[in-house]
Amino acid sequence: MKQIKKILQGKKGTVLLFAMAALMFASSAITGTRAALTYYSENYTMQMEIHDIGVTLVEKSAKGKKDISSRDYAGGGGNWNEKEGKLLGDMLDETNGKLAVGRNYTEELSVKNTGNIEQYVRVSILKYWTDENGKKQTNLSPSLIVLKLTDNGWIQDKKASSEERTVLYWPYPLGVGASTSAFSKTICIDEDIALKVTEKSETKGGFTTITTESPYDGAKFNLEVEVDAVQTHNAKDAIKSAWGVDVNVSSNGTLSLAK
Repeated sequence: MKQIKKILQGKKGTVLLFAMAALMFASSAITGTRAALTYYSENYTMQMEIHDIGVTLVEKSAKGKKDISSRDYAGGGGNWNEKEGKLLGDMLDETNGKLAVGRNYTEELSVKNTGNIEQYVRVSILKYWTDENGKKQTNLSPSLIVLKLTDNGWIQDKKASSEERTVLYWPYPLGVGASTSAFSKTICIDEDIALKVTEKSETKGGFTTITTESPYDGAKFNLEVEVDAVQTHNAKDAIKSAWGVDVNVSSNGTLSLAK
């Protein structure tokens, strides 16, 4: 039986050690993921100051809550306070450093308005696999990376979403200093990954050897979250320009996706 004993590490994502003989994950190392932030539409800078918008991605794990990535104006001279952190950095604290397949690890993500004007917020979530060299593996299923979403007011753009990408909108004006509700609850690696194996049988000297192999052997799972915000002033046109999406805005400022 084939066993993989070496953990392959890369620049980002989660490194998985797949013990093929036992058909279970034995260990894991977390090297983090990227959380990118975008802030304003170039087409609408004439209607606002760039430094008015600021957003922060907030993560709550079993270890507690912390700001992951942010970009806010520091005041004067075009200076910005920028931070790009790592998602899932505390994930394995729940299981003493070892990844348990099928376990729902706490991963509550939300967005905070750290600018000085109201804004609308969009979140894009990417899930994918890479090899030990960081090359994306399009033959591996993103659906096995299960980020459980909430029903806490977020709306999903199903036209822009796919197995790999999920696009969400916070439909209410987000006030200065306010936070959205969490858009995710937990993350796990689906137990079905243990079934993604092939067997090879070889008979020699009266003995039959069965070797199991998996395309996920040595792979890393990646979770990326991109947050961007648009001013509430002239929101319908600003959102169309910034995000290419047609929306309706009610009298109380609530967004809905145009059909």
